[in-house]
Amino acid sequence: MFDIDLWREIFQSINKNRTRSLLSGFTVAFAILLFTILFGIANGLKNTFAEAFVDDANNSIFIRSGQTTKAHKGLQAGRRIQFKNEDFNYVKDEFGNKVEFITARIYRNVQASFRNEQNNYSLRAVHPDHQYLEKTKIKEGRYINQNDLKNRTKVVVIGRLVEEDLFLKTAAIGKYINLNGIQYKVVGVFTDDGGDNEERLIYMPVTTAQHLYGNNDYIDQINLTYNPEMDYDQALAFSTLLTRKLKDRFSVARSDQRAVRVRNRAEGTKQVDAMTGGLTVIILVIGFGTLIAGIVGVSNIMIFIVKERTKEIGIRKALGASPRSIVSIILIESILITAIAGYVGLILGIGVLELVEPSLEEYFIKDPGVSNSLVIGATITLVTAGAIAGYLPAKKASRIKPIVALRND
Repeated sequence: MFDIDLWREIFQSINKNRTRSLLSGFTVAFAILLFTILFGIANGLKNTFAEAFVDDANNSIFIRSGQTTKAHKGLQAGRRIQFKNEDFNYVKDEFGNKVEFITARIYRNVQASFRNEQNNYSLRAVHPDHQYLEKTKIKEGRYINQNDLKNRTKVVVIGRLVEEDLFLKTAAIGKYINLNGIQYKVVGVFTDDGGDNEERLIYMPVTTAQHLYGNNDYIDQINLTYNPEMDYDQALAFSTLLTRKLKDRFSVARSDQRAVRVRNRAEGTKQVDAMTGGLTVIILVIGFGTLIAGIVGVSNIMIFIVKERTKEIGIRKALGASPRSIVSIILIESILITAIAGYVGLILGIGVLELVEPSLEEYFIKDPGVSNSLVIGATITLVTAGAIAGYLPAKKASRIKPIVALRND
């Protein structure tokens, strides 16, 4: 295997038969190229779907209120449904074992200022569990806690970009920020993978907002995550039950779709998983079809190569070469060409994906790429197929008597 003369002979054979070597290599390189591009595009679509839901928990449920559109139980249409703390506690207590995290939300727009800097931001008043629903990452300090809720503490947690906008070169932790004329202590700075809009938010305790902005117990929205041990069907059944219970609680007709709206991320996740799963199957079929075509091409070329070299094999045998050495030369040459061509196909495929990546984003394909292990596995498959395809005719040719091989045209 490490005989210098053997390798010199192999490279001389490749150099002497450049057209044959190029045809063999082209078949492999083209198969790996297509395989890489196809799987890269499929992974790009998966990345797009994953990024769309990156800033929220996958098992989240959003409960919003609206106006009734139908009369029910003697009540007129057009009633405004308003959630309160007692409704939040009802959901929390009624479905305790089905709920993982739960929070209320109150929305406000505020003008924030610190020293000479000011800007307008969206404010969300929340419970401590909100951190896990939004996948908020604390950069410095802490998040809202239970003591803040209990004591209606005037504290806020601000986004990274809020700190950059207002505090410039000063650290925000421990400083006081003015929101619509009221001073709040900054106890935390967070980051969020959802993008700039998510990092220009301000969070405060829900009880503080209720006390300062209306002195009431109203809330705008209830968000929760269901027990992660639930499967898709159980999660959808839970949101259906939740919708029915809340409609009954507010005397809303079952067919009224606007008064109480419950959106379960499981619905979108199931659809996305089904679509990406189907796409993966299609890509696998096309990809492996391409590999099979490559295998067939390599096999045909190897059979032709062995047939073409029958006279050469006869000369080698006449000079005393063993059948094993003859088979080894052909196989090593085949494996070498296939491996080099596979690597070239991989590099070309990755290059094409990087080249077209900016334009693919317009078609919702983000960061297309493919794992090296997958492509290397495909290359090894082609190399193995080429070796097997070459071994059988080479083995047969190595058994031919020298006189017969020399007479072969």
